[in-house]
Amino acid sequence: MRVDLPGVVLVGTAHVSAKSVEEVKQVLAEVQPDTVVVELDPPRYKALMDKQAWEETPMSALLKGGQAYFVLAQTLLASHQKRMSKEGGADPGAEMLEAVRFAEGSKKDLVLADRDIGVTFKRAWRRMGAREKGRISWEFMKAFSGADEVLDTDEIMEEDALSAMMEELARIAPSVKTVVLDERDAVLASRIQEARAKGGKVVAVLGAGHVAGVAKYLEDPRTIPERAPLETVPPKGFPLGAAIGFALIGLVIAVFAWQLYLGVTTGDFEKLKDIAVTWALFTGGGAALGALAALAHPLSILSAMVVAPLKPLRPTIGTGPIVGFIEAWLRKPTIGDFQAVRRVEKLGDFYRNRVLRVLLVAAFTGLGAQIGFLLALTYVVPAGFF
Repeated sequence: MRVDLPGVVLVGTAHVSAKSVEEVKQVLAEVQPDTVVVELDPPRYKALMDKQAWEETPMSALLKGGQAYFVLAQTLLASHQKRMSKEGGADPGAEMLEAVRFAEGSKKDLVLADRDIGVTFKRAWRRMGAREKGRISWEFMKAFSGADEVLDTDEIMEEDALSAMMEELARIAPSVKTVVLDERDAVLASRIQEARAKGGKVVAVLGAGHVAGVAKYLEDPRTIPERAPLETVPPKGFPLGAAIGFALIGLVIAVFAWQLYLGVTTGDFEKLKDIAVTWALFTGGGAALGALAALAHPLSILSAMVVAPLKPLRPTIGTGPIVGFIEAWLRKPTIGDFQAVRRVEKLGDFYRNRVLRVLLVAAFTGLGAQIGFLLALTYVVPAGFF
């Protein structure tokens, strides 16, 4: 799919189509542009250019760098595109790689025009309601499991098929369609227009689904919205669940504070000791049993026993994520393990894949800690105040 505009040629591609790779080659050879624009952001550019380094990157390094959303979004895209590539005959991103190599090999300007994928993912998730999150989570589960059928990339290149796909996405989660397609159309058009304004010939390689929207903006650049608001993450709404959790934790702290006061004033700390031991046994024991069920590393199980009872001292940080991070540090899963998730077929594979093992440890430990927390409350609160 090719659209010629004054100073710009848009090449619409299917990201896993061998035909798209050939079309990109032909257009670049014919136009000989001064600037090549690609639908990539810097993190995806790095992952595409050095795939081995990306796959061997320890997850802990990315999580410490605050790139968890990027890891998740990149893996979901890779899972979806990998299945499509069976039909299309090209590796995911091959046409983008072709454009990048042309620009770098001929020393032309290269523009990474897409919005950071982590920002896109966060904006989409923040805007979704509970019902949309449920629907989209189901679609992601099918994408990981391969339950949905492989798409015909020849049909994807047809405008009617693209429109149908966007309509389906809008039906499942309208806010996602707005963020993933409409907003990115504006961001892409903004950067393409900046490249065009510098003079010379520009070739922009985009996913076919963006071509119509970007072309409409470029036909009248005055309609392109300001980019900065589209590259920020909207604030979170009021977290009702978190408020309830804080209230319960506050109740526990009040129990211990009251018993400490009674102990200091009466000199009798026996009840405080009894409550503390019960609290530690229920919360630490529940978390440890959860970690054990996930076949966690022995040090992770021990950590769960220590970390869970201290929950009131860190109300915003759950026990599961802490123990999961410890498990990741001990097991050292890589991005390659993360991308192998889509090949999981049996329950036993969950325990053999280091990423899924970490997720199981975090989930089971958190669940065990929560059950222990609630059970402990049934004893601690009555005993503490009455």
